[in-house]
Order: sequence, then structure tokens, then C-alpha cells
Amino acid sequence: MSERDGGRERGSATVWAAVGIAAITTVLVVGLHFGAAVIARHRAEAAADLAALAAAGAAVEGAEAACERAERVVEAMGATLAACHLDGWDALVEAHAPVAIAVPGVDTASGRARAGPVTPTDPGTEPS
Repeated sequence: MSERDGGRERGSATVWAAVGIAAITTVLVVGLHFGAAVIARHRAEAAADLAALAAAGAAVEGAEAACERAERVVEAMGATLAACHLDGWDALVEAHAPVAIAVPGVDTASGRARAGPVTPTDPGTEPS
């Protein structure tokens, strides 16, 4: 510190250090939320996929039995069943999974899936 500035710069390094720490902390929290959201989305999609397969396998027993089976699968994967219904033999499922490190307004991730029998194709034609 020089005699000329009269001590005006005194303590400015502390302010800059506090601002830097706040910025680094903000970036860290946003990064952790983003990673947790991606993991939750994968968990919700996997739960919906497996639940749709389970529901399609039980479609012959009716919509209620198929959706009960889907709900058991989704809950076993740590998610919640948001929607389930049969469209013919196809099972349509939506699952929600909680985000572990959430910011306000973004606390769940969702995944949707559809499963059902494969439609046989004519062996003489190529699939499109």
C-alpha cells in the first residue's frame, strides 16, 4: 500500500476472495444438481422401461393387473408410477424419480415407455 492512495484499497482482496468462493460454490451446486438430474432421469427411464415390459407381459390378465405389476416394478426401482394404461396389447407407462440434489422447482425426473408384442412382418419384404 502506498502513501498516495490513503488506504482506499485496504481489504479489497477479502471481498474478491469472497466473491470468488461464492462463484465456485454456485458452479459446484449447479454441477451437482445437473449430475443428480441426469441420474434421476436415467432411473426414471429404466423404471418405465421395465414396468412397461412387466405390464405388457401381464396384459392378458387385464389393465388393472398389468398396471399393478408395473407399479411394483417402478417402486422396486425407487420411483413412482405416474401413469399406466393399455392400448390394445401395448402397455404405456410413465414413471417419476426424485432428484437427490434438487434446486427449487426441479425435484423430479420422468421417463416414459411403451411395450407390447412385435408385429410380424412378411418375410419377403424388408423392414422400413
